[in-house]
Amino acid sequence: MICLRVYSRGGETLLAACDKDVLGKTFKGKGLKITVSEGFYRGEDADEETLVNRLQLATVANLVGKRTLEIAIRHGFVDSDCVMDIGGVPHAQMARMM
Repeated sequence: MICLRVYSRGGETLLAACDKDVLGKTFKGKGLKITVSEGFYRGEDADEETLVNRLQLATVANLVGKRTLEIAIRHGFVDSDCVMDIGGVPHAQMARMM
């Protein structure tokens, strides 16, 4: 399962999405650190279809976790070469240029 939350401000829509099993955890590696905070990522539980729908609407996305990134890559939202590994957990950000 995936957790996601949508934030809107002005003309921007930010999607925060992560695998549910990484929610609330902190990962460190290679001088990098990411905290997958419940306050930022917890919103609705989502399946693949919902995640893809929200990614289509997002102008910016912050994505964490194997399943979340696999879906984003498969549907062309993220290039696999742009995914970072932080403590064994994949992380990527997406920005849509309008």
